[in-house]
Amino acid sequence: MNRINILVPDLPESVNDAVVVKWYKKIGEKISSEDNIVDIETDKVMLEVSSPCNGILDKILEKEGAIVKSNQILGNIIKSTNIESKKELKSIENKQSFIQNRSFNIPFKEKLYNLTPSIRRLVKINKNKEIFNQLYYVKNQKNIEKKNQEQLKKKSFFNEKENKNIENRIKMTRLRQKIAERLLETKNNTAMLTTFNEVNMQSIIFLRKKYGESFEKKHGVRIGFMPFFVKAAVEALKIFPEVNASIDKDDIVYYKNFDISIAISTPRGVITPVLRNADKMSMADIEKKIKEFSIKSTENKIKLEELVGGNFTITNGGVFGSLMSTPIINPPQTAILGMHLIKERPMAINGKVKILPMMYLALSYDHRLIDGKESVSFLVTIKDILEDFNRILINV
Repeated sequence: MNRINILVPDLPESVNDAVVVKWYKKIGEKISSEDNIVDIETDKVMLEVSSPCNGILDKILEKEGAIVKSNQILGNIIKSTNIESKKELKSIENKQSFIQNRSFNIPFKEKLYNLTPSIRRLVKINKNKEIFNQLYYVKNQKNIEKKNQEQLKKKSFFNEKENKNIENRIKMTRLRQKIAERLLETKNNTAMLTTFNEVNMQSIIFLRKKYGESFEKKHGVRIGFMPFFVKAAVEALKIFPEVNASIDKDDIVYYKNFDISIAISTPRGVITPVLRNADKMSMADIEKKIKEFSIKSTENKIKLEELVGGNFTITNGGVFGSLMSTPIINPPQTAILGMHLIKERPMAINGKVKILPMMYLALSYDHRLIDGKESVSFLVTIKDILEDFNRILINV
């Protein structure tokens, strides 16, 4: 007997454990290598664990809700080379179940009445009950499926009616639990302050309108606002190394690389995939990578290694309509930049009032490492670059 282990995938060092969320197979069930057997959830992402081989599920060692570690054994499969595909197996099981449990309970005359004249003649000539049952199964399968669906709807209606006034209590996901822990950790273990400024987005809007069509034709992706903010943040991080650093007990760790975390909202919570070496990425590279992250997060296909690390975070509450907020630091980072809604407002320019597209910027920072002067100057640097993007070209 060849028994194969079902293992927890390799988890990175920053991820301590995972939770078994749901088993899709029961002990004794046939499975193929294409099947998703069990889902496990880390504090960053949901992972699907597929069957390592064709066979029969022999044991479930870690039940739903169990905490598991990297490469821990979840269960066992007895390997087999004689397993039908999932689609074929389901069809066979449905057919056999119908014939055994349904068709023989119906009077023979009644079944003949429901068939066409040509099929009735075929059954009488052959006098074969097995042929009859096969034909009757095909004839009535759609009617049975329709009846089952109606019963499910009826059951759902009454359950909903019965539970209308009962509270709905569900367990927090592992990601939501971790978000809560990290928020409290930030509040209790950092001296977090937020400084604000505002930026005139007219220059960036003009560049997008002027070169947007050409950019999309050349690179196959539309240019948004985020690449401008990433580039501006990288330049500011070069000038203010304390913002590109973290505290490790009594030490300050300065990072030489510029890895920018981008906050992305998902149905399960906010995740922060990382743009590695953002200083070496082009505007098109940044836009393509962010689009890739967004698609992966929606389809729950983002990888763990794409979420770990990051020295500085950018979050955009403006996509949800936020005009101003105080973003919370993503530990062990020491600062986070908050973008907001672009809103036309009257502004005094050289003694004259003009209507300009303005955005409030917010920089939350850990005052233990970053002083007020550095935080304000850092944010002003980002503002200056965004209002005149040519500064990057001549390095001023």
